[in-house]
Amino acid sequence: MTKSILHVEAYDTEVGRIVQDVLATMTQYPVAPGREVYSLQPDRTTCAVYFAGAWSGAVLIECPLPMAYEFTARLMRIPKPIQFDNDVYDALGELANMIGGNLKSVLPRGVSLSMPSVVEGSNYSVRVCGMNRNKRMAFDSPDGAFWVTLVETDQPLN
Repeated sequence: MTKSILHVEAYDTEVGRIVQDVLATMTQYPVAPGREVYSLQPDRTTCAVYFAGAWSGAVLIECPLPMAYEFTARLMRIPKPIQFDNDVYDALGELANMIGGNLKSVLPRGVSLSMPSVVEGSNYSVRVCGMNRNKRMAFDSPDGAFWVTLVETDQPLN
């Protein structure tokens, strides 16, 4: 199998459309591409899914904890959580899975998707190892900005 190398910028339009569509459909939460400059948030969460096969990489969604609670309440149709709990983990994992699954449909054929992973806290970093290219995109919402990063790696992810 030959591995496709494409520049992540080629997917800007698709990522923007997919993020907006998934959040509008599943949470009725309005978002739009934003211009907010990325800044490290003190209390935040990152959820991710990884792609392997003909194209290797990941999609990461990073947001402040209050926004994660809003996503959870809307997706699960429950009262907004007041702390990071299993509902929040499940909801964010599901959002990452839906965004990744929709993105998979525009990636080269032969790509598989991992189970989602979620991390939260105030002092962490997430890194996709190996030589990679990435593109971080800001999105605006009624509760502020969040970021989606598409990472393409030259090395297979297992």
